[in-house]
Amino acid sequence: MDLHTWLLYTTVAFIAIVSPGPAVLLAINNSIKYDITAVVFSSLGNILGLFILSAGAMLGLGVVLNTSLLLFTAFKIIGALYLIYIGWKQLRNINNIFANVNLEGQKSKKEYFFIFKRGFLICITNPKPIIFFTALFPLFLNPESSLVSQFFILTFTFMALSFSTLMSYAFFTRSLKKWFSTHHRARWFNRISGAIFVALGLGMLGLERR
Repeated sequence: MDLHTWLLYTTVAFIAIVSPGPAVLLAINNSIKYDITAVVFSSLGNILGLFILSAGAMLGLGVVLNTSLLLFTAFKIIGALYLIYIGWKQLRNINNIFANVNLEGQKSKKEYFFIFKRGFLICITNPKPIIFFTALFPLFLNPESSLVSQFFILTFTFMALSFSTLMSYAFFTRSLKKWFSTHHRARWFNRISGAIFVALGLGMLGLERR
């Protein structure tokens, strides 16, 4: 893959990644509710999901999603319901967002695994990335070169951009953490973020195949 093609791909991928979505909202939420380490784990879960979806697109799952209305609808509903479920849990905790969270202390491996799993599930249940990979990759692949090496270059570039973007959002919002420490502000943060998660889930239900 030549440098010009890679730079063009990186630009297109960055524009798609930097747009706020479920993964960005989760990073912001974890940054305020927990700490940067929690954001690292959720972001690692997210990019692992991206790798699996990218591999699935290369192996033909993206074609199946584009041609099978039933499978696409199932993916869409599962992803939407999961986002709505997260939003509903946020809204249920509007009275005390930080009540059961140790903001400064060391978390257990179980807590970090839960954070990692949530980041992974938010990514893997979203049909938009795999459709994005399916539509994007063919535009930048050179059939005369090794497809395996091109797959790893494109995929790891996307993963690196995604991880750095999520961490950038998290570091930016971390400065607001003390501002959210009061009960009233924390309650409104939980209300707004919960409502956004629900809205994203409902919006995913309207996602159509292209």
